[in-house]
Amino acid sequence: MFVPFHDQNPLRYIRFPWVTRGLVILNCLVFLIYQRAGNADAEAASVMAFGLIPSTLAGIHIRTPGLYHAPEYLTFLTSTFLHGDIWHLAGNMLFLWVFGDNVEDAMGHVRFILFYFLCAIGGGLAHVMVEPGSDIALIGASGSVAGVIAAYLLLHPRVKIWILLLFRVPIRLRTVWVLGFWILLQVYYFAFGTPGEISWAAHLGGLLTGAVLVLFFRRPGVPLLSRQVDEEMPVEPVV
Repeated sequence: MFVPFHDQNPLRYIRFPWVTRGLVILNCLVFLIYQRAGNADAEAASVMAFGLIPSTLAGIHIRTPGLYHAPEYLTFLTSTFLHGDIWHLAGNMLFLWVFGDNVEDAMGHVRFILFYFLCAIGGGLAHVMVEPGSDIALIGASGSVAGVIAAYLLLHPRVKIWILLLFRVPIRLRTVWVLGFWILLQVYYFAFGTPGEISWAAHLGGLLTGAVLVLFFRRPGVPLLSRQVDEEMPVEPVV
C-alpha cells in the first residue's frame, strides 16, 4: 500500500552505516549470483539447502537426500539471505536501506549486526511455533527487517518519512503513523488473514524481538521515543 523512500534523519554517532549497506549488497548478490535471479532450479535448490523448514528442524522429516544443506540451527540465519523473487528482495531491502542506518547509528556497528541476526532468530522461532510441522521453507529477511522497524519506531517516532502512497503518490508523514500502520497490518493479517506465502508470525516475532532488544542495544544516552522532529532544509535564494 505504501513504499518508504527517504527519512531525512541524519546520523549522529557513525560516519557511514557499513553494516546496513553491506547487508543490502550481500542480499542482492546472493539473489543475483547464487539464486540466479529467477532460475527456478537454482532457487529450489537454494531454498532446500538453506531455507528454514520447521519439520526438518524438529526432525519430523529430512531434507532431500544427497543435497548439501546447512546445519538446521544455522538456517535461522542462512534463510534470511534468500528471497522468493525480485519484489520480495526489493521490499525488504528498501525498508532496511531507509531505516537500518539510523538504528545502526543508535547501536553501533557490532551491536547492530548482532541485533539484526537475533531478530532473524526471533522471527524464525515465531514461525516454527505457529507452523511446527510445516514442510514449507521460510526465506527472506522479513524477521530482521521487522526488528529494525520496531527499533526505529521506538527511537524516532516523530521523524517524518517520505513514502509513495498507493505506490505512486509522494507524501510525508511521521514515523508513528507510517510504521504504526504497518505494524497494525501485520497484527491484522496474522489474526484474520488466510494462510498464504507470507509468514505473518515471522514478522511479529521479529517486531517483538526488535522492540525488546533496542532497550538494551542502544548506546548509553540514546533516548527512546525521541522528541526530535526533522524539518525540511531551507531553500537558499538564487542570486
